[in-house]
Amino acid sequence: MEKYKEIERSIIKKYRKEIWSRFVKAVKEYELIKDGDKVMVCISGGKDSFLLAKCIEELKKHGETKFDAEYVCMNPGYSPKNLDMIKENAKILNVDLQIFNSNIFEVVDSGVFKKSPCYFCARMRRGHLYSKAKELGCNKIALGHHFDDVIETTLLSMFYGSEIKTMMPKLHSENFPGMELIRPLYYVHEHDILRFVNGNNLTFINC
Repeated sequence: MEKYKEIERSIIKKYRKEIWSRFVKAVKEYELIKDGDKVMVCISGGKDSFLLAKCIEELKKHGETKFDAEYVCMNPGYSPKNLDMIKENAKILNVDLQIFNSNIFEVVDSGVFKKSPCYFCARMRRGHLYSKAKELGCNKIALGHHFDDVIETTLLSMFYGSEIKTMMPKLHSENFPGMELIRPLYYVHEHDILRFVNGNNLTFINC
């Protein structure tokens, strides 16, 4: 059996309870993907986004919902080594990956945004992704944030912002009418993702 088929089988069988069932639960409970949707799955190159891509593929093949998906990686200025690793992992996982370039790292490194480089980097990334989704005719953007990301964001907002803010499972765009951002791994825990990665002998870039 080809490696990517073994990986797909592991999601449905070996990690069904920890990953697949929780992924499906979030999709159904929050109505993240509906008939007729066209979802742009954003792949950063890390473990979470590649797992998301495989889960979306499996849902498309075996689920009742009829939708389309595009698998996209924005290259903000990765090193050649990291970019090659992303391409190699897409090949190993049999993900039909589109890569488009942006100059985000270059702009941030220029010092224009000295005070809050991470904030502006995230804002620029989001803008590029929404524009690409619109170009591809997608109405939803799927990100690989998981349960631990949600908890971490909530705690950081409490400790440093003196308020309770968190990542939502879905978010309507204010600047791109009709566009939604979704997080299908909302219930999946990071330690289970690491088990999936190690169990399948995979290596990803550290995002």
